Amino acid sequence: MVRRSDPKRRPGRGRQDALDWYLFIHQLPPEPLYLRAKIRQRLSRVGAAALKNAVYVLPRREDCLEDLQWLAQEAVSGGGEAYICEAAFLDRRTDEVLVGQFRAEREAEYRALEESLGPGSRKEEGLAVLLSRARKRFEEISRVDFFEAPGRRRVEARLESLSRRGPLPRGPARPGPSGRTWTTRRGIHIDRIASAWLIRRFVDPKARFRFADPKDPARPGELRFDMVGGDFTHEGDRCTFETILARARIHGRGLSEIAQIVHDVDLKDGKFGRPEAPGVERLIAGIVLANPEDEARLERGFALFDELYQSFRTRSPAIPKEAPR
Repeated sequence: MVRRSDPKRRPGRGRQDALDWYLFIHQLPPEPLYLRAKIRQRLSRVGAAALKNAVYVLPRREDCLEDLQWLAQEAVSGGGEAYICEAAFLDRRTDEVLVGQFRAEREAEYRALEESLGPGSRKEEGLAVLLSRARKRFEEISRVDFFEAPGRRRVEARLESLSRRGPLPRGPARPGPSGRTWTTRRGIHIDRIASAWLIRRFVDPKARFRFADPKDPARPGELRFDMVGGDFTHEGDRCTFETILARARIHGRGLSEIAQIVHDVDLKDGKFGRPEAPGVERLIAGIVLANPEDEARLERGFALFDELYQSFRTRSPAIPKEAPR
């Protein structure tokens, strides 16, 4: 279950437990029209609350800052303006109002999810399908439930109760039969290369890979990874490699180390501080520059991660000293 730590608090001047916030201030051009809808949808997905039409707020957390930085990049690349700043409100009542707003929005989402678990829904589709979809939605809501809305415990208990009547899938350990088509975005880099390696080596040995434009519709039977709305992609503060590793329940010496390296290179948040990350990043950059075709990048990347995995699985023998001349 995803649990979020409390937002940072600091002693206020003449008040206790003041909250710190991030403000996202943006202005978008009238065209293209889809940009406004896209930014609005992304703000909703990361759990931001609206202060004004173009001002949104999130609690001051590292993962929230990263979400806003990605949004700012999208806004600017679309011809708009975006600013992120730290803020603290002098009136403590403003903090209380904002916390109440966050809880109310999450509570409404929990309530809608709870209603979807009613008897009528279970008649229309199988219990396993219903629970799988509900569990995914619950995880999405709880990831942005920064202030513990009351509905969280209620819905969690409801899901646990229903799961006792049948299996509760949390993502396939072995996603379907071997030889599936796994699709990702063109122009693969660290996370997509590493994820493809993980799929081929530990999930689906006969996996076929397809590289597509994100706007292309999904083909029947394929699994999408590291794509918006894909089957396996970023979840919370996890990169796609970490998501696949967790969802497929794969364990083994070396894989957690690789996951940390891929995370540090891909998300650039220094979460694990792996000393190998800069070297791996440089090697991947060389593979990308030397191989414009994604298939070639996979071939070279697979060799890189095979050797990296082997180095973590076995203790490196002492390097023999050069014989004296």
